[in-house]
Order: sequence, then structure tokens, then C-alpha cells
Amino acid sequence: MTTKWNYQPLTNQQKKQSEDLLPHCNDLPAIAELLIRRGVTTPKEAESFFSPSISDLIDPFLMPDMDKAVNRLNKAMGAKERIMVYGDYDVDGTTAVALVYKYLQNYYSNIEYYIPTRYEEGYGISRKSIDYAVENDIKLVIVLDCGIKAIEEIAYASEKGIDFIICDHHVPDEELPPAVAILNPKMPGSTYPFHHLSGCGVGFKFMQAFALSNGLSNHNELESLLDLVAVSIAADIVPIIGENRVMAYHGLKRLNSNPNLGLRSIIRLCKLTNKDITISDVIFKIGPRINASGRMQSGIEAVDLLVCRDLHEAYEKGKDIDQYNKDRKELDKKITDEANTLLEKNVNIIYGKRSIVVYNKDWHKGIIGIVASRLTELYYKPSVVLTYSNGVATGSSRSVQGFDIYSAVNSTRDLLENFGGHTYAVGLSLKEENIPEFSRRFEEYVAKHIQPNQLSPQLDIDATIEFADITPEFVAFLKKFNPFGPSNQKPVFCTRNVFDFGTSKLVGKNLEHIKLELEDDSTSRVINAIAFNMAPYFEHIHAHKPIDICYTIEQTKHAMHPDSVQLMIKDMRLSGQN
Repeated sequence: MTTKWNYQPLTNQQKKQSEDLLPHCNDLPAIAELLIRRGVTTPKEAESFFSPSISDLIDPFLMPDMDKAVNRLNKAMGAKERIMVYGDYDVDGTTAVALVYKYLQNYYSNIEYYIPTRYEEGYGISRKSIDYAVENDIKLVIVLDCGIKAIEEIAYASEKGIDFIICDHHVPDEELPPAVAILNPKMPGSTYPFHHLSGCGVGFKFMQAFALSNGLSNHNELESLLDLVAVSIAADIVPIIGENRVMAYHGLKRLNSNPNLGLRSIIRLCKLTNKDITISDVIFKIGPRINASGRMQSGIEAVDLLVCRDLHEAYEKGKDIDQYNKDRKELDKKITDEANTLLEKNVNIIYGKRSIVVYNKDWHKGIIGIVASRLTELYYKPSVVLTYSNGVATGSSRSVQGFDIYSAVNSTRDLLENFGGHTYAVGLSLKEENIPEFSRRFEEYVAKHIQPNQLSPQLDIDATIEFADITPEFVAFLKKFNPFGPSNQKPVFCTRNVFDFGTSKLVGKNLEHIKLELEDDSTSRVINAIAFNMAPYFEHIHAHKPIDICYTIEQTKHAMHPDSVQLMIKDMRLSGQN
């Protein structure tokens, strides 16, 4: 599938803004262009972007219902009521529960936490958990990363004399549950200036407001929990801009210097000790291990790990979770292979369609979200993967860049038992007999609303540069753009008319990759590069014919000099091709 390269030259106004930024980025035009592309247009914004400050965090009381939430929590603590901290079984939910529980435990002991089981209770607030709260005389439940659609469940809890504070970030419906307070930056009419918090981020804002209301001046106590927020931001794929950028920046610093004991054990098992941990490391190494607990066993084990106070105990718990992740990888591969075989044998599922819906009642419920992601990456179509659990078909959906899959699923809501999520990922459940009609209507919606350019890979180019521009000073400035993630991706550069120095070679088990040494006309310097799965270009490159490349710039791990770099080729084409 051919990838389309997108490069939009700066407008005249943007060029003027970039010129004003030049003195603040050592007169490096490409750095100024990168700032403009990220919406940073003034020197003051550039200063905040390069040096995110805790003082830039938004007043938590700007969030609707925050005063109600704090007052109810203060009342519960004053009356010595038993409090339960409740959350989803994924990374965002378990880090959120760990954060709120750890912080409140500093001031209050009559508190516990609860994570529903994926297989018995399912997503969101369960009746079983409410019955448990009744049996254990719990009067207040703080629910994190779910609850915004739990109308019947919270009404049931209210009848039993149990109050709920909802801390969620999923899209709300018109009808809201009867909680005493709902903290959600996506609430209709919300004046909170940042809408993209993770569930753990909402929990952090709640604790920030609690601290302010009680005059708790030990800021380090709260800020020490930002490593958990950074993990949730990375794993939940929320935009790393605004308030998220501040929390991710300081959370990563904590993760690299003094992480909590549970995270420290995971870092050790990932072999990341004494390495510069990035958002990418969280997404591909730390997050999947924490998630594996809820996928394979119970998410409560992840919280047990994250609140652990003994290093040896944390390492033992971490080893269990690491094993769950190994088991998860095997299942992931098996089910993905089965899904691909199903599509190959039943071409009618995919041929001529803009979406994919597959169902197998024997697939593992904890893995189907990963499989949906794999199918979306492979076929570049919005995908829904369904299995059978607790009497209904249950599934996960994933989308392609730019397409709102939440709206697509919402268009079929009369067929669904339950659903919820974000623009790019939605969980859902429905009766087995409704699957054919759901598939038909989901495809109908996608076909009507998806744009042709959303059905093929797109590569957005930040700047066109020459090799002479890649100086030590330039590379040092690129580091200041960390942490990278949605809305602040690692910068992608394009260089045209590049040649092989004569030493490039095929590498890999099946010689599918190219290890390159490249040059252009701007400098005599030779630059190392790696191009994964691009062996078909090798003969052209080896013949010393020019190519155009798109790439990110990485510092080599074993660099003898700080300016040692390697280009990570994202795509290439023969020079002169459009």
C-alpha cells in the first residue's frame, strides 16, 4: 500500500511568526518551523513548550462539579466513612486507582480499592461491586476511568445509600448518571480549558483540588505521583499537548529518577534501568505489562503492584505480571493469525468494504482490542473484533487516522447492549443475533463518512532539510520537543536526492532491511540510516541512483560523540516520483 507524503509549506503569516521565533531557537529555521507546526507561535509559548512548568497546570476548580466532589470527599473523611476507590482494569484505570488511593492514604486509613474482573463483571461499574460496597458498609465510591454511562448502576447504588464521585474522560451521553459529582473535561458546556485528560489525569486533578481545599502544602507528595499519570497518558494515547504535556514531562522525569516501587520493578524487568525512558518505552514495554494483568488475570494485581511499599515484594509481583505479558503475546499472535486467516478465506468480509467486522466466540476477550489494532494497521480500515462472553458478543474497535469510530458505533446504538470510548477506540457489547445487522449498518456509516485519503497510510512531513542542517546543535534542540506522542509526534523530515555512499547493505534474518550510509550534495558528511522492510529499494540504491527519504532522527545508543545520529527511514521513493 503506497504511503502518501503530506507537506504543507508555511503560510506568509506562519513564516513571519517563525522569523520571530528564530532568536529563541538559535537561528535554526527548521526548529522554528517545527514549533509553528505544533501551534507554538510566540516566544512566550516557545519558552513554556521547551520548559513545561508545574505552575502551568490549570486550576482544578475550573472543572464543573469539582467543588461538589471535594466537599463530599471532605465530608466522608470527617465522618470516618469507608471509601472505595474503583477503576477500570486497563493501564489508565489501574494507574488512576493507584494514584488516588496512595495519595489519600497519606491522610486517611478507612479506604480500599476495587477493580472489576474483565470476564465476570465486564467494563464499568458492576452490580457485584455495589453489592460488595453494601456488605462492607462503604458510603462513598470514587470511580476512575469509567462510570459516565452507568446510569442504572449508580441509581441502584443510590437506593442503597452509596454516593458516587465519577472521574471519567470518556464521551458522555445526554443522560447522565445520578452521581453526587461528575468530573469529566468532556462534559457538555464545560469551561475547563483542556479536554484531553486521561482518566488518571482527571484523578490527579481531583487530588490537586483536595489538596488545595485542605491547605496541604507538601506539593512533592502529589507531584511524586506524576509518574503514574505519565504512564496513563502514554498508554491511553491521549494528546501530549497542553496540561498533558506538563504532566507527562514531569512524570517522565520522575520515572527516570525515582519511580514508585511497582514501576521500578517493571522498569527492571523491561531492562530499562539506567536508560533514558521515553513515552515510546511506556507504550511498548511498561504499559503492555501493566495491561497484561487485566487482560490475562485481574487488574487488581496491577494496583497491588503500583501501591506496593516493599521493593522485593514489588519485584516478585512484577515477575508475575511479566509472565502474564509473555502469555498475552502468544495469544495475541495466535488470534491475529486466526483473524487474518478468516479474512483470507472469507473475502466477502473485506472485499469492496471500507470497514472490518469479525467474530469468533472462542477468542480471548482480553486480547481482542490488540487484534483490532493489528487489523487496522494491516488493512488500514476501521476494525471491530468480537468474541462471546457472559451471554453477549463483546468487542473492541480501532480506527484509522482522522476517522471518528465513536460516531460510527454510536450510529448503531439501538443494536447495542453497551458501548463507550474515544474517537479512535470503542468497546461495545451486543446480542449475538444482532451481529449481522450491526456489521451492515457499521459498514454503511463508515462508507458514507470516511474520506478516501483516510483509507491509505499518510505521512505528515514537518520540514524539508538537507544533511548539512543536521548539526549537533540541531539534534540537541530536537530533544527539547520531548515527550513525543499524539499531537506532538517525533518530527518527520524529508531530504531529497540522497545517494548511497557505497557501503549500504542488506541485513536481517531474511535480508529484508537495509543498513544505509547516505550522503547528499549539501555536505561531505556521511550519515547512517536504517530502513526496515525496504529491501526492494536496495538495487536502485546500490546503483548509486538518487532517492528521496522521510525519516526521524535518532541518537545512536552507543554514540561516542553527542552528535552521533542515525536516521530511522519511515518511507523512501525514487527521486522525481510524486
